[in-house]
Amino acid sequence: MAPFRRIRYAAVAKVAFLLSFVFHSSLPVRAQLSTKDHLAEPGWWPSQASRSLYEYAGSAACASCHKQKTADQRTTPMARTLMHAEDADILRATPKLSFQNGKYVYKITQAAGKPELSVTDGTRTISAPLVWAFGTSEVAQSYLFLRDGNYFESRATYFRTLQNIHFTPARALLAPGSLEEAMARPVGMEEIERCFLCHSTAPVVAGRFEPSKLTLGVTCEACHGPGAKHTDAMQASILQGGTGDEQARAQIFDPGRLSPADSVDFCGACHGTWWDVQFAGITGVSKVRSQPYRLQSSKCWGKGDSRITCVACHDPHVPLAREAPAYDEKCLKCHVSKVGSKATKEHPGAACPVATKDCATCHMPRIEVPEMHYAFADHLIRVVRPGAPFPE
Repeated sequence: MAPFRRIRYAAVAKVAFLLSFVFHSSLPVRAQLSTKDHLAEPGWWPSQASRSLYEYAGSAACASCHKQKTADQRTTPMARTLMHAEDADILRATPKLSFQNGKYVYKITQAAGKPELSVTDGTRTISAPLVWAFGTSEVAQSYLFLRDGNYFESRATYFRTLQNIHFTPARALLAPGSLEEAMARPVGMEEIERCFLCHSTAPVVAGRFEPSKLTLGVTCEACHGPGAKHTDAMQASILQGGTGDEQARAQIFDPGRLSPADSVDFCGACHGTWWDVQFAGITGVSKVRSQPYRLQSSKCWGKGDSRITCVACHDPHVPLAREAPAYDEKCLKCHVSKVGSKATKEHPGAACPVATKDCATCHMPRIEVPEMHYAFADHLIRVVRPGAPFPE
C-alpha cells in the first residue's frame, strides 16, 4: 500500500500547486498527468473500478490463446501481491515473529493454523487474526485485520532482509497514546479501495468494494481491462475462420500501443507517476520506491523515448531480472558503445568512458530506503558522482 496511493486530492490545493510549480519551478514538466486525471479520461486505466463482474473473462480464458504468457505471469510478484493472510508462506514458514519498541512487544504467531497479531505493553495484551497480506517475500509484506467491521493496518510488517517483523513503512509510532494505537491504524474505505485496486483485480464493482469476489493479485485484466467482450469476439472469429480477429482485438486494451509518456504513467498508476509523487509530498530517499517518477525525472527522459519506458526494460509477464548484465543490451540501444564514437540519431547517448557492461550498477545505483530495510535500484538515470548529495 504505497504512500502515494493514500493521498486524498484537494482540487483547490492541486490547482494552486500546479500554478506555483509551472510558473516558479526551474524544472521542466516531465510527465503528462496524475493517476487521478488519467482515471477521469475515457477508456481503461489501471486501478480503475469496474461496472460489472460480467465484463471479466478470467485468466483461464486468456490462457486459451496466450497459454505461455499467462503461465509466466502467474509466477511474477505482481500476481502474488495480495493473498489471504492464512495463505502467506512467510507466516507459515516463520510461525513466531516479534519485535519490541520500548515497553511494547509485537508478535505474529499462529493460532489454530491462522496468523494472529498481538501487542502487549507488559500489563495488557490485545490481539487480532490477520485477514489480508499485501506484498511478497521479495521485499516486504504488510497486513490488515478487521475489528467490528472496520479495517485496520497492522503496525508490524515482515521484511525479508530482517527475516522478521518491524514497523510498517511510514507507520512507526514511537510513543503511542494507547495499546490500540500501538497495534494498528484504522483505514477508511476510500483508502482500502485504492489499496486493493493496485493489489488485486476487480475489487470494486459498481461502486461497491467486493472483497469476496475479487481476484487475488494483479492478473491479465488488471492491466488489459475486462476481457469478456474480447474473448467472446475471438471465439466467434475463430468459428468464422479468423475474419473478425481485428475487431476482436479492438475489444481489449493494449498498453503496448501507448505513447512513451503515457506508458510510464500507466505503470505509475500503482508505482507512482511524476505528478502523483509531487502531489503526495513524498521527499528524500523514499522517492526511490516510485520508479516511474524517478525515470521521468532523468535528464535523458525528455519528452519520452520508447527505449526507456518501464516495459522497454521490464516485461510485466515474467519475473523481474535482478542481475545488472541483463540490462546492458537495453542501455546500448541508446548509447554508443565505443569511446570516441560520435552519437547518432539512433544512438544519441555518449559512450561510457568506464565500461560497456553492468551499466545499471553505476548509473542506477541501489539506494537503501530505511523504512523498507531494502536497497532499491534508483531509476533516476545519471552519472553518479562520489560524495554528491541524494538528487531529489
